Amino acid sequence: VQLQASGGGLVQAGGSLRLSCKHSRMILSTFWSTDWGWYRQAPGKQRELVAEDRSDGSRHYGDSVKGRFTISRDNAKKTVYLQMNSLKTDDTATYYCNARGPGINYWGEGTLVTVSS
Repeated sequence: VQLQASGGGLVQAGGSLRLSCKHSRMILSTFWSTDWGWYRQAPGKQRELVAEDRSDGSRHYGDSVKGRFTISRDNAKKTVYLQMNSLKTDDTATYYCNARGPGINYWGEGTLVTVSS
């Protein structure tokens, strides 16, 4: 496994979760130059982009999560987070983190988020 993702679980609609993702051996300069993203895939659906934090400082979100989810990175911990607020049942999916940069394209195993009504 190249990336370690954690933080998924069961939460009621309206609740919050924070996902974390890191590559334990990535050096800091690589971390800085990497575009980090969170994707999700629900049963029977295609994988979709949830949020992206690019090395140029820009951030992008999927339309369905704008205003509710926030992606951020902690350079000291070499960790990327996805703060998910006001969760809806439609957010139920397996969430994957991705690190993409010069010569790298890493994926995590996925962490399951289940939102109950």
